[in-house]
Amino acid sequence: MLAGFVIAFLLFALTARAEDFLEPEKAFQVKAQMASKDQVRITYTIADAYYLYRERLKFAAQGAELGVIQLPAGKVKFDETFQKDVETYHHELVVLIPVKAAADFQMKIELQGCAEAGLCYPPMELTLPVTLADIASDAGVTPKVAQESGEQSSIADALKSGRLSLIIPLFLVLGLGLSLTPCVLPMVPILSFIIVGEGAAVKRSRGFFLSLSYVLGMALVYTSLGVAAGLLGEGLSAALQNPWVLSAFAVLMIALSLSMFGVYQLQMPAAIQTRLTYFSEGQRNGKMAGVFLMGAISALIVGPCVAAPLAGALVYISQTKDVVVGGTALFSLAMGMGVPLLLVGISAGSLLPRAGVWMEQIKRFFGVLMLAMAIWMVSPVLPPVVQMSAWAILLLVYGIYQLAVYRGKLFSKLIAIIFVLAGCAQLLGVVTGGRDALAPIAHLTGNVQHVKFQRIKSSAELDAVLAQSNGKIVMLDFYADWCVSCKEMEKLTFVEPRVNAQLDQMLLLQVDVTANNADDKALLKRFGLFGPPGIIFFGVQGKEIPNTRVIGYQNADKFLNSLQKLK
Repeated sequence: MLAGFVIAFLLFALTARAEDFLEPEKAFQVKAQMASKDQVRITYTIADAYYLYRERLKFAAQGAELGVIQLPAGKVKFDETFQKDVETYHHELVVLIPVKAAADFQMKIELQGCAEAGLCYPPMELTLPVTLADIASDAGVTPKVAQESGEQSSIADALKSGRLSLIIPLFLVLGLGLSLTPCVLPMVPILSFIIVGEGAAVKRSRGFFLSLSYVLGMALVYTSLGVAAGLLGEGLSAALQNPWVLSAFAVLMIALSLSMFGVYQLQMPAAIQTRLTYFSEGQRNGKMAGVFLMGAISALIVGPCVAAPLAGALVYISQTKDVVVGGTALFSLAMGMGVPLLLVGISAGSLLPRAGVWMEQIKRFFGVLMLAMAIWMVSPVLPPVVQMSAWAILLLVYGIYQLAVYRGKLFSKLIAIIFVLAGCAQLLGVVTGGRDALAPIAHLTGNVQHVKFQRIKSSAELDAVLAQSNGKIVMLDFYADWCVSCKEMEKLTFVEPRVNAQLDQMLLLQVDVTANNADDKALLKRFGLFGPPGIIFFGVQGKEIPNTRVIGYQNADKFLNSLQKLK
């Protein structure tokens, strides 16, 4: 039934968006904003395969006086409609108009455009309010379309087209690319725990439907959270990362781990099972519902992880309020991220061990993974010494237990020794003053590497620093304690010697949005971001360098390619 609902949803979406041409308001999106106290900026965002006529653009102001208008040259083409050469604009057009205004005013704009496929729209007339207080900062915030990197631009173009036949496969592939990130990998042991609980006799079909139910639960909640974030105009990452939410999830993981250690049998109460048997096909369908619920809860893991595809979809929803296209993109992205989980289910019949001692050992291992998940979930709100102590206890206890029980088995002994050594490293780090769980004894070897940032707390402070950058390129990094990808960038990317050498030539600024206060939200909104990680580059005049934004985690090689665009 659930799968039928999802298929029906996608069919409805495909039907609803199957028009050959976009509505004119979506093909040609126009925004008016003060660029300075005496200049208004008109930004036209033109969908792919559409264009505007230069000679059809007209401007007037009600409540203000406009100066001389200078339009940039357009692309010359022979137009079949007018049977003459005309100048046209594609993708984006920015017009800066001198203006004298003592109060807020309205811009009267006329335009006309066509689709390259042959449809021409009638002339459009728009009235756009302009607020004098809404002035772009001296940092020179450029239009969002001009700021997008190559990947983001492709994502934005696909969304603006409104073609689900293009959007669905694109976001499925993008989701598959995100499936091996730290945000998705923790769900693998959760799902494996569910399938192990079925026993060794589980069939491939049963494993697949269990994993499908789990993935659908995750995808639907992930989509709902994303749509809500887009409509509200701000990310929900910080809200999902408060101590209460994290602690609740950690308690759930601990409860699941106890069942793997045989403390109790995890099953539904008899009364509920009886009702499920009566209203459905029995307990097995009840198990499907429970697995679906577990997937829905697990969406909290991937919800806070910001990457270019998610950011693109959220920006699209916030600007257009198009829930169908944006929601379908998010759902496809989540299903792509769930592909490894589906593979876990499909392979269940061949990979799971037979009943016996080996099965019990595997169940205990999954129990340890559940406890590790609990520690990982609450680590953003725990002091480093507490985190490291928790890891030390878990690793040492499990390693020592394995050595005591499986003395004669070489493979088990090697695994146990690795756990013991890792636990000792954490314990040594705690005793000697180490405060990094990922590198607990690095401080003893003198191999501690980190990049020093100048912290910025508000938009005004940022503008002040940019005005005094002394001709240096400025990198602004958005960071939060709960952002796993942010810490990956700090620990793995920024410290790489080749990257570090280039960063040494820049002025490095950082915004810590962990608290998600008013200043944090204002800075995120200023740059159209829905959460960290996000990196903005500014040129020598304090203006953002177009097409250089970095959204989401990038390894050293990919980040070096991003830095090459600054030259």
